[in-house]
Amino acid sequence: MPTLKIDGKDITVEAGKTVLQACEEAGISVPRFCYHERLSIAGNCRMCLVEMERSPKPIASCAMPAGEGMVIHTNTETVKKAREGVMEFLLINHPLDCPICDQGGECDLQDQAVSFGRSRNRYDENKRAVTDKNMGPLIDTTMTRCIHCMRCVRFSSELAGVDDMGALYRGENSQIVTYLDGLLDSEMSGNVIDLCPVGALTSKPYSFTARSWELTHHTSIDVMDAVGSNISVDVRGNTVMRINPVINDDVNEEWISDKTRFAYDGLTKRRLDRPYIKKKGKFVEASWSDAFVAIQRHLRGLKGSEIAAIVGDQADMESMKALKDLLAKRRSNRVECRQDSAAHDAANRAGYIMNSMIKGLDEADYVLLVGANIRCDAPVINTRILKNVKGRGLSVGVIGDTSELNFRVEDHGNDPSIITKLSNGRHAISKKLKAAKKPMIIVGDAALCRSDGAAILAELSRLAEQYCNTEDWNGFNVLHTAASRVGGLDLGLTTEGGVESILVDAEAGDLKAVILLGADEIDTSRLAKTFTVYLGTHGDAGVSRANVILPAAAYTEKSGTYANTEGRLQRTERAVPPLGDAREDWAILRALSDKLNVTLPYNNLSELRASIDFAGDLGVFTKAEWGDFGKSGDIDSTSFVGPDGRFYQSNPIARASETMAECVAVRCDTQQEATGTNG
Repeated sequence: MPTLKIDGKDITVEAGKTVLQACEEAGISVPRFCYHERLSIAGNCRMCLVEMERSPKPIASCAMPAGEGMVIHTNTETVKKAREGVMEFLLINHPLDCPICDQGGECDLQDQAVSFGRSRNRYDENKRAVTDKNMGPLIDTTMTRCIHCMRCVRFSSELAGVDDMGALYRGENSQIVTYLDGLLDSEMSGNVIDLCPVGALTSKPYSFTARSWELTHHTSIDVMDAVGSNISVDVRGNTVMRINPVINDDVNEEWISDKTRFAYDGLTKRRLDRPYIKKKGKFVEASWSDAFVAIQRHLRGLKGSEIAAIVGDQADMESMKALKDLLAKRRSNRVECRQDSAAHDAANRAGYIMNSMIKGLDEADYVLLVGANIRCDAPVINTRILKNVKGRGLSVGVIGDTSELNFRVEDHGNDPSIITKLSNGRHAISKKLKAAKKPMIIVGDAALCRSDGAAILAELSRLAEQYCNTEDWNGFNVLHTAASRVGGLDLGLTTEGGVESILVDAEAGDLKAVILLGADEIDTSRLAKTFTVYLGTHGDAGVSRANVILPAAAYTEKSGTYANTEGRLQRTERAVPPLGDAREDWAILRALSDKLNVTLPYNNLSELRASIDFAGDLGVFTKAEWGDFGKSGDIDSTSFVGPDGRFYQSNPIARASETMAECVAVRCDTQQEATGTNG
């Protein structure tokens, strides 16, 4: 560990750290544009120049390894002049359009020009102009502002896994482009907006809609998938203007998917903002009281066995708990949270969470993906795997579809029956698992949403116990796609036969009433004979067979608890009020319980949360005890189903989003051009 002197202070740092990182550890701020702690070192901008004794000229601190005995000065006259010179060159061609730039108020170039630049520019020649590039419906470009820091290029290659971006031409003619002048084909493309330090790449949906200083920032949790990415919901008045990532190294680092970032316009489109009752085949606006009376009338006299509920993919734990308690008061325990019929075993928590944690990917030395369409199901986790594959040579084996993966893998075919051959220790996968010190098995929905899903789960459980479990490491992991799933399983919202048994009984007429808590991913035509109450946010599939519609608050309009795919408890924050007459789900169910004369035993959110047996503290991963799960049986050799192509429109909010619809259209056009097809 080298010790160096920085501005008269002795600093000891880990071997391999750079001078810039050593300065940061000493509490000294060094300006930079091209350097980013999560990207490779480029040394392009030279803004981080410092003076090193015995060096004939200032050094780029981001690219210089810290060495024993170095003496560094960061605030000398030489350093000051060097930084002023660099800033002067960076501003030679930069347009003076700060008043109309969306980066204004959040721009590194603005801040550093004030702190480290000259008061005037001595350059008199005409500024160059660069043609703006087409990067799809999400990223707006003003390439004349670009200073060629290459952050976007490095991100797209190193973390997004697409080599679409790069530099063309040389010298003053150099330009950053997408090589085919089109869509940056990645589910993580929006992160280049945050990385760009000068406003060359900005958000196209957000363009010219608000200024940064007008916005109020609310820290919250994303519910577009089960990763639980930490986000900032930026609001002006009662409108969500944009969504940005919040740093959480344990979960999403500082990245979010494009669906998380850009689907917010769907929060106000096709919204349910008042109760409706179906009369003579048509929905009629109603008061809350009338809607509750209609429900009371149809539920009166029904047995518990004649009532069931299905929970959607974005429900919070408070709402699910209230729904479970309401049905329990009516002597029913048929509440199902697995819309996709996945074979998750709620009896053992270790059997349905990511036991190694997301950050465990940074320690793992072998990863086996089983039926996990990880790029579409969890782009943030896909990025973490890709980073480790490229950065430290992580070995990844796959049983399943590999067509969409954007990192190097060992393809073991798409035959699920291979799993039964792994416990003998002679298969190539078995040898890899045995040789690894920290192996991980990640099983996805494509493996569990099958008739033999429970058998696959049981076989992988035995395999994990044989090869992946030690005293300080549990290598068995489940990759969920629904934000509500782990919370629902924690609450025990499973029924014998799953959602299919509910739909079968509804078709047969054995079920008289079904409550849908934001459940839109089921075949609602099978509820034609059943009195159906839909409690949700959007006029999506769930309302098509509903008899009564109760408008609920979206995730940005309430405080709700979610357990992500690791089982980590996190909480959304209310950023805007519910739309129209919409109310929080739990409050609706609490009011309905009064009308049904089965009053729930809590009057506010605090009392409701006190009644929930949360599996751990907020924000903290809680280890689950290992045990048996799944059911022994035969595993079919039928291939796992590949990605369904619904990444951009996988939930009601995303399907209501015009931005997501545009992404689908552009991607389809791009694929047709690539294959030479039309229509």
